[in-house]
Amino acid sequence: MRNKLVTTSIFSFLFCISIFAQDKKKNDNEKLPEAIEIEEVTEIREPINPLSPAKAAFYSAVLPGLGQAYNKKYWKIPIVYVAIGTGVYFYLNNNKEYNRYRDAYKSRLAGFTNDEFYLDAQGNQLSSPRVSDDGLLRAQKLFRRNKELSLLVTIGIYALNIIDANVDAHLLQYNVDENLSLAPHYKLNEIDATGNLGLTLNFKF
Repeated sequence: MRNKLVTTSIFSFLFCISIFAQDKKKNDNEKLPEAIEIEEVTEIREPINPLSPAKAAFYSAVLPGLGQAYNKKYWKIPIVYVAIGTGVYFYLNNNKEYNRYRDAYKSRLAGFTNDEFYLDAQGNQLSSPRVSDDGLLRAQKLFRRNKELSLLVTIGIYALNIIDANVDAHLLQYNVDENLSLAPHYKLNEIDATGNLGLTLNFKF
């Protein structure tokens, strides 16, 4: 009889422990959702400045490269100055050569024979010039054309510098959103084994 009482007590004790463990597990499970917090991610975008492209173009017009600095594209500034500097160099060089041949031609029209083309490398007077009058005229036409071409190229580079700053300022404010995307896709048609090429527009909301 005593053994039965002991066995009954042990079973009762184990049963109480089992119920307590289940209640505790149930309470833990009920508290679990309260411990989970979902953090809301808010994307902050800079406001669009409609005057930004105009400012960038104005700065580049005042000083080449300043618009690129305004757009924070500093790596473009050396390219702008190298391009404009090259155009200016060729313009000045062609202008200098044009003036040389023009001055010699004017001197001969005045009846002088002491221009640089009447002298040899040591500065001695020659009986006949190294460059004839027709040669002086042809050289003037050549260097004048090259001078004008260099000037046009330099002006073109200056204009491109302004356009680049303006377009860059527009693109910096362009809305690049991952929720809206347009991508090409290719799909194999299983019926006639041909390929279908098209565009896929994805919009996430």
